[in-house]
Amino acid sequence: MSRTNFDSGAQWEHKVGYSRAVRMGHIIEVAGTTAVNEQGELVGRGDAYAQAMFILEKIEQTLKGLDAGMENVIRTRMYVTDISQWEAIGKAHGHFFSNIRPATSMVEVSRLINPDMLVEIEATAVL
Repeated sequence: MSRTNFDSGAQWEHKVGYSRAVRMGHIIEVAGTTAVNEQGELVGRGDAYAQAMFILEKIEQTLKGLDAGMENVIRTRMYVTDISQWEAIGKAHGHFFSNIRPATSMVEVSRLINPDMLVEIEATAVL
């Protein structure tokens, strides 16, 4: 089975030893994605909705780079630092997935790698 590693160019991918996404056959796994832009800056500081929207756009671009789209997503996992923000994060998720409706989880965690990060999202897609 062929394997394709998709890198976003972020410096820490090689430092830590991971890929933004991996496609193996018909399955794509997108790594935990945060609201960090190409310059390494956090987008949407203090705004869970803005961070989730940016993250999901980033996931969408990653999938396009592997000849897939959001319609191929069958599962998402959302890690949030404040579960009381579930509606704002859910609104962003619904913007992309209201008709696709993948299986999902939203789990509160004590913190992410940067204390200003409010959301991290993973996705699994099947072609």
